[in-house]
Amino acid sequence: MGFITAIKVKVGDHVTKGQLLVTISNDDIKAKRAQTDAMVTEAEAAFNSAKKDQDRFNNLYKQQSASAKELDNINLQYNSAKSRLEAAKQMRNEVSAMLSYAQLTAPFSGIVSQKMMDAGSMASPGMPILTIEQAGVLQVSASVPENNIQQLQLGANATVQIQSADKTFQSTISQINPSSQFTGGQFIVKIKVPEGAQKGLYAGMYANVSIASAITPKSSTDAVLVPVSSIVRKDQLTGLYTVSGNNTALLRWVRLGKTVGDQVEVKTGLAKTESFIASAEGKLYNGAPIKLK
Repeated sequence: MGFITAIKVKVGDHVTKGQLLVTISNDDIKAKRAQTDAMVTEAEAAFNSAKKDQDRFNNLYKQQSASAKELDNINLQYNSAKSRLEAAKQMRNEVSAMLSYAQLTAPFSGIVSQKMMDAGSMASPGMPILTIEQAGVLQVSASVPENNIQQLQLGANATVQIQSADKTFQSTISQINPSSQFTGGQFIVKIKVPEGAQKGLYAGMYANVSIASAITPKSSTDAVLVPVSSIVRKDQLTGLYTVSGNNTALLRWVRLGKTVGDQVEVKTGLAKTESFIASAEGKLYNGAPIKLK
């Protein structure tokens, strides 16, 4: 933790692996480093003195000029001095490790996509300062509802359409997240973007994904209908708020079908037995506490 003294890059800059990005004030750590250096110097002097005493008494003991008790005491002093020296060196290593955190370097080559803090801000562990996107490594992240996840398998073919870039390409599923604990019943599926299709694509673009099913889905004559007013629209995505186990609002993306009067069909993303929020007195957002009436 410390104040940011300088941010060496800005959004859009290309950075290389190991490049210095951010410096954080480290005067207090430098002071501790000086203290540990002094402790190591003092411990080394005590150790060298104890080593000389040990060598001297070993010779005296061999000449029967020193007793076994005196030699034991000298050996004890030597081992104690050696332990204090090792402890002082480990303290210096700890401070050196802390000092290295005062300079943040790029873990890989890429492009700075976000800058969340400025010089003078307080940097704290766990709080992001910059976001770097690794160039040349893109993938599509899609949400699949729990009633469809069993139909998918790794390596399944997928068709990806990105309207904003006027691009359509074929790919395969590279990863299926086995848990939907924090995504409201939606399983995150990752799809590779072939190297030849990456030109003109940028992180954050919306994609429509069609995945070939490995299992024939169960047929159902009962359509899931929800009020049109409950639908949330963001760019090309549509969703609605569901109720989490903690009685908080949780936005879930869904795919819509036909509109019948003031209701619309939810084709995927919401099971018929699941609860959703049709209307609310206040503004809804992810994590908003709700009280059913």
